[in-house]
Amino acid sequence: MSARLKLLGISGSLRAASYSTAVLEAIKAAVADKADLTVYRLNDVPLYNQDEDTATPPAGAAALRAAIAEADGVIFSSPEYNFGTSGAMKNAIDWGSRPYSKGALLGKPVLVVTSSPGSTGGIRAQAQLRESLTAAGARVAVVPHVAVPGVGEKVKDGAFTDDKTKNFVVSGVDALITEIRFVEHVKKGA
Repeated sequence: MSARLKLLGISGSLRAASYSTAVLEAIKAAVADKADLTVYRLNDVPLYNQDEDTATPPAGAAALRAAIAEADGVIFSSPEYNFGTSGAMKNAIDWGSRPYSKGALLGKPVLVVTSSPGSTGGIRAQAQLRESLTAAGARVAVVPHVAVPGVGEKVKDGAFTDDKTKNFVVSGVDALITEIRFVEHVKKGA
């Protein structure tokens, strides 16, 4: 791993004006002094189909897997749909978890961030994401649920609008960085 951390931010919304993507852009600006964050959209990732999960999977799935594998850590930024995560986000985890016991998510430090225009900030999607990521073998950062309620007022023009929200979300990224450094330390000792 290089001294400069490479983070991947996966947006769980396919919408052009996605709040999940806006949150990632705000995180990118807020942590620019600590890490490089690449924002990744899932629009080209097909639905998971084991019949297509061969030595040459669909291009969109292969690109997602490669991006996850190359990152030091991954931030999953999800909306909440019907008290859960988006289908696009769950699909990304499914592709990232394969092949079984060898997927790009295995052992990868990750952070879950949710957002919503509502008052709960997508908190109900958190449990699903954490459970799916844990099942995939990812190392979910141990941090209070990072959720951004009223996201339309808290993120504008690629930045957080208030220090309280910014500091809270950045504290989650700091927990992810701690997890990345821990995994790096363990790998060096192995």
